[in-house]
Amino acid sequence: MAEKLGIFVTSDKHLGHLVGISKAAKKVGIEVIVFLTNRGVLLTKQEGFEELEGQAQVSLCNVGFERFNLQKPIPVIADKDFATQARHGMMIEDADRYLVL
Repeated sequence: MAEKLGIFVTSDKHLGHLVGISKAAKKVGIEVIVFLTNRGVLLTKQEGFEELEGQAQVSLCNVGFERFNLQKPIPVIADKDFATQARHGMMIEDADRYLVL
């Protein structure tokens, strides 16, 4: 069973780190799970966000999405990945390691 890295993103300032960590982890066989909340949902509008495609399973907080008046579709994020904080709790439970950005 592959190790899992959970990344909780609350800031819109670290897209480069998020992409870099995700790519490095995947390269060594670690599954990456990302949950975007609060200002972290704004990363979906930044150039380069689409680089997470195939690198990580990305979910986002529906409340944050609505708070910032974002619109679907969002690259990388499937409809099923618009979620509540319960998804964040599941990520914590499933991950072997956990980072906060």
